[in-house]
Amino acid sequence: MAPEKGIQLLIEKKFVEKDPSHIASFLFHGEGLSKTAIGEYLGERDVFNIQVLQAFVDCHSFTKLNLVEALRQFLGSFRLPGEAQKIDRMMESFSAHYCQCNPGTFQSTDSCYIVSFSLIILNTSLHNPSIKERPDLQHFLSLHRGVHPGGDLPPQLLTEMYESLKKESFQIPEEEDAWELAHAFHKPQREGWLLKTGGRVKTWKKRWFILKDNCLYYFECITDKEPLGIIPLENLSVEIVEDSKKPNCFDLHGKGQTIKACKTHGDGRMVQGNHQSYHLSAPSQEERDTWVESLRSSISWDPFYDTVSVRKKISAMKKSQKE
Repeated sequence: MAPEKGIQLLIEKKFVEKDPSHIASFLFHGEGLSKTAIGEYLGERDVFNIQVLQAFVDCHSFTKLNLVEALRQFLGSFRLPGEAQKIDRMMESFSAHYCQCNPGTFQSTDSCYIVSFSLIILNTSLHNPSIKERPDLQHFLSLHRGVHPGGDLPPQLLTEMYESLKKESFQIPEEEDAWELAHAFHKPQREGWLLKTGGRVKTWKKRWFILKDNCLYYFECITDKEPLGIIPLENLSVEIVEDSKKPNCFDLHGKGQTIKACKTHGDGRMVQGNHQSYHLSAPSQEERDTWVESLRSSISWDPFYDTVSVRKKISAMKKSQKE
């Protein structure tokens, strides 16, 4: 799914608000989101996307950072798209925010913009193995003579930038699967087979469950990379229950409210769940008790619980949808 459609779907499902600052915070703080997809979304020229871009840039704190350090932070938060116009808009927003955070460093945002662009080009020239002739310091200094509004920059400042970048390149995020989730399930708090009752048809189905980061995931097979569903453990309760047809049962309750969850629909679409409870069965009493204890320790009761990571994981599942 294209990033633009993915964000629109999250808005429609009310996982994020249609507000530039809210979406920018989601993109900036969300763990595991595709850097490539973030760059594609921020680079669009739609007015709303540009507002999100400006808010995303504002999420960075560049105060007291030199320009190279600020660029390292900024360029590590997404992958630059290939189109020149998109890069231009991004670097304009970056330069304006950097000058706002560090007044007096440059005489104008245009000057900051020129240096920033030249540093990105220098990074490629210095560290791309296919380039045989590396630009030296004097060449870099000569590029900045007579081009800056308000006068030339101090040679010492440019020299420090050159040496810093020569010593350590910018870590540009690599191309990746736009919504890869596999790493999100490393080092789970608990994992194992449980039986789960279905939705409309109350039959028992064996699912592989993973407990990680205040979320309960379930899969059809251990080797699956994408879960069939996600159950955020926000303001839920868990209790041991008796079932005449199945031993070692326990329930997850939404306290009378629909649990904020996401599952795979029969046609492959990801949809919001409508459960008020989940009925589960463990292979043994010992495993049931361990699951109940682990779930209780993971449930968040904070009314101001930050759901950004949950929304991120739910949105990442949208990669299973095809345009």
